[in-house]
Amino acid sequence: MAARLLLRSAVRAATTCRAAPIPALTRGMAVGGIPTDEEQATGLEKIVMKAAQQGADPYSMLKPKEYAGSKADPHLVPSITTKRIVGCVCEEDNTAVVWFWLHQGDAQRCPSCGSHYKLVPHELPH
Repeated sequence: MAARLLLRSAVRAATTCRAAPIPALTRGMAVGGIPTDEEQATGLEKIVMKAAQQGADPYSMLKPKEYAGSKADPHLVPSITTKRIVGCVCEEDNTAVVWFWLHQGDAQRCPSCGSHYKLVPHELPH
């Protein structure tokens, strides 16, 4: 008996309180498809995407350019401060890394192999 009463009240509620139709979204699958990453990106992600489109590499994610390592064409090391620790693998088969401080200014030599390194200023995008 309670089940009948509950069923009747549910049917009455459904017939008297009809919900308004939901308006279709303007950017649905039928209209334009799924939004792209560029359309959905916000904040720092959007800044990084714009920099990548312009050819910049804000976080040094790409493979670094190769330099001769000579005094005229030193390896460029980006840094946000005036000094940085650099590790040099002097020979291809070498398992030891030679660590040394690189200071801002003229190019400096690796104490072991003689390759030249130069510190260049770098700014983060945010």
